Amino acid sequence: MQISTIKDIAKLAGVSITTVSRVLNDQPYVNEEKRTKVKKIIKDLDYQQNLPAVHLVKGETLTLGVIIPYIDHPYFQSVVGGIMEKAFENKYSVLCCATNYNKEEELKYLLMLKRKQLDGLIICSHANDWETILPYTDYGPIISCEYVEELPCVYPDYYETFMSVLDYVIAKGHRNIGYCTGRSGSFSSKMRLSAFEASLKKVNQGVSKSWVFEDCFTMDDGKQVLENLYREGNFPTVILANGDEVAAGMIVQAKVHGIAIPSELSIIGFDNSPLSEALDLTTVDLHNKKTGEQAFHLFYNHLDEKIKIPFQLIKRNTVTTL
Repeated sequence: MQISTIKDIAKLAGVSITTVSRVLNDQPYVNEEKRTKVKKIIKDLDYQQNLPAVHLVKGETLTLGVIIPYIDHPYFQSVVGGIMEKAFENKYSVLCCATNYNKEEELKYLLMLKRKQLDGLIICSHANDWETILPYTDYGPIISCEYVEELPCVYPDYYETFMSVLDYVIAKGHRNIGYCTGRSGSFSSKMRLSAFEASLKKVNQGVSKSWVFEDCFTMDDGKQVLENLYREGNFPTVILANGDEVAAGMIVQAKVHGIAIPSELSIIGFDNSPLSEALDLTTVDLHNKKTGEQAFHLFYNHLDEKIKIPFQLIKRNTVTTL
């Protein structure tokens, strides 16, 4: 079967190659009669553009990479959802680069940027340090979803957010406070710990390490946190979870042991996912989808800006007053 070319389309339509190119790329300056005729011939010939060649000529792939550790975590799903919605509106494809916090896997995607296989990267969370990542900005834009001085970024203020939540539970009379976090060395975890220490210091309380739980990401992690507290018999009066799924796991396991929420243990989640509404869970809305939308905005418009995303404490019924 003979393969049709752009020259064949131009000849059949009685127009120039430039006109066909404009139609193929949805560009202006083609009258509607010619545009309609060219489109009909393209359809009749079942013509397919050689996209790699087009991208090579234009110097772009119309593909954006998004580095995330996990594909199935609600936080990252929400951020990626915001990115993808805006990307599709602007005819960009999105490559979700799940790394499981593997440094070598992450470097593969940075190398794709260097090789011009991607037009840019949005980094939602990372395994390599910024000193390793920053040199790759020579090959394309990199947008961060945490605050980084050297990069355009969209970020929640984790210190401000955590401090506000702690002020809320302290005003409720709580002094024995625990919390869950993710990776201990991550930027968000460091900010949470700093806010935790500062907040407890204001009420002359020390940090109880037995009430600080690291590597908490899933519902099963939340169940394990509650189980550990139950076995030790040493409960805080309130615990701040690292995500609504973690909080949900604690609530499920509390029921197993007959622990009343919130009268015996108050719980606060993060992310304001649909799960939190179903559980009537007090949580913090970090507007994760908005983070993704704004990250794409910075990439697409070539902006070197820092955008702080506001947060909102959603008060429901899993925190009691002492």
